[in-house]
Amino acid sequence: MMQVSEMPDARRVVVLISGNGSNLQALIDTAQSKEGLNGEIVAVISDKADAFGLERARQVSIPALTLSAKDFPSREAYDLQLARLVEEQQPDLIVLAGFMRILSPAFVIKFHGKLLNIHPSLLPKYKGLHTHRRVLEAGDEEHGLSIHFVTEELDGGPIILQAKIPVTSDDDEATLANKVQAQEHTLYPIAVRWFLQGRLQLMGNYPTLDGTPLPKQGVMYQ
Repeated sequence: MMQVSEMPDARRVVVLISGNGSNLQALIDTAQSKEGLNGEIVAVISDKADAFGLERARQVSIPALTLSAKDFPSREAYDLQLARLVEEQQPDLIVLAGFMRILSPAFVIKFHGKLLNIHPSLLPKYKGLHTHRRVLEAGDEEHGLSIHFVTEELDGGPIILQAKIPVTSDDDEATLANKVQAQEHTLYPIAVRWFLQGRLQLMGNYPTLDGTPLPKQGVMYQ
């Protein structure tokens, strides 16, 4: 198992993925850097057995687990088993890094305040899928990303951090995706580190950083 902190009481992180795992790789790279994450990635769990992110985990000796939704009769049944699998890892934090399933209310409530997600839009605009296309269709001049705590509302949890990118006349879905993803790889490790350092907390329904409530749109990264 990869140790990402020399501290004996390193905080434990579980990462949930569905695909390529580029944000997982950003977390792994940060964990291996001098600055570190202030925690240990103890497992990567995917709902897709062929997710390349699982291979990224194996390459650095992180346990890579698969739990396929096809083996369960309902979303609730799947999430019940997922919760058991996650609980076995005794995590301090669960990071959604391209996990493409909508989590059931029971799962979200169980891990309230310990679930982070990253979304490719400036929430509350463009919740859900196809955000780059929708930005282009709307003729928006800016796009971006949001990192937020997960609640029962899809992409509606309290925002921690956002970053804006300009939309230019020659942008298409692919170029916007690349621009947003580059920012994601920088910012997600920052938010995860804040949490693992104890600086970032969810107090009821309000996120705080260093004990100070964050504004509605979170910290705006420049």
